[in-house]
Amino acid sequence: MGSTGSVSSWSESLLVAMIQYPVPVITGPEDIQTQVKQICKAVDNTKAGYPGLDLIVMPEYSTQGLNTKIWTYDEMLLTVDSPEIDQFKEACVRNKVWGVFSLMEKNDVPGLPPFNTAIIINDQGEIALHYRKLQPWVPIEPWYPGNYGMPVCDGPKGSKLAVCICHDGMFPELAREAAYKGCNVYIRISGYSTQVNDQWILTNQTNAWQNLMYTISVNLAGYDGVFYYFGEGTVCNYDGNVLQQGHRNPWEIVTAELFPRLVDEARKNWALENNVFNVGCRGYVGKPGGERENYLTWVKDLAEGKYQLPWDKDIQIRDGWEYYPDGVKLGPLPTEESAKTLVGTSS
Repeated sequence: MGSTGSVSSWSESLLVAMIQYPVPVITGPEDIQTQVKQICKAVDNTKAGYPGLDLIVMPEYSTQGLNTKIWTYDEMLLTVDSPEIDQFKEACVRNKVWGVFSLMEKNDVPGLPPFNTAIIINDQGEIALHYRKLQPWVPIEPWYPGNYGMPVCDGPKGSKLAVCICHDGMFPELAREAAYKGCNVYIRISGYSTQVNDQWILTNQTNAWQNLMYTISVNLAGYDGVFYYFGEGTVCNYDGNVLQQGHRNPWEIVTAELFPRLVDEARKNWALENNVFNVGCRGYVGKPGGERENYLTWVKDLAEGKYQLPWDKDIQIRDGWEYYPDGVKLGPLPTEESAKTLVGTSS
């Protein structure tokens, strides 16, 4: 069930708003400050327009952009304790709303590449969830692979929230992990360009259906001088049907009214459709209680650190390829003159 974007919500409904944020063009730290102020203003304005709003979602790269030449320089990185994040916290408290925000996070270990991170801030200004992208978009993104797994947190209106970032959503295993931990509203923030527009919608739907959970997904929108980012915020019902679909407009706000309790009831009462349960107790009609022994070779191999495809020896691209032939460079930001030649890319 979903509305067309009511300004109010009732005790059981989760009113969400996803902002198709204009793709930012970032060349230096001062541009990050501009984006932070603009994002906070967007939180203020959206809450003013939708007083019953419970959750607002900003896309991947909305804070620090996606310029491949400066992604890994120290001056362009934040931590969850940075003043910029404090501004996001203040915006959530000021508007009594939960928020999902993107940051490129400095690695805890000096000398290692940064993490691509999403945080959920609650309406008290606390970080309720801290997620690091598990599947960076290879061979382009230089992010260090996430090390926090797939956390789930209690959200407003009976929701249990998880966040994945962009390419993460192409992996059904990650959506299943979130559902296995109880997630009933799966959030996806992205900075995709138009090459994967169709796959974006397909995976949002399949992640919802295969796990009986809502998926709410939002992408950057607009042109950065190199690529066009398609926006198309998508809300999928737990039966896989699309409830709301944004267009390609920068600043479009995609809203929907969700009912997390209905997800919980479906998971308890559905049978044929309850694949997230059925996978772990196969054939419970023919064998009471079902077969619980693991029959998936790849699951066993992955758990033992032995994951290898039959065509592994034929796979050609295993590193940064032409994007980072000498490895990721960490250190001081290039000079202002050289920064003028920097260009962006997609995630």
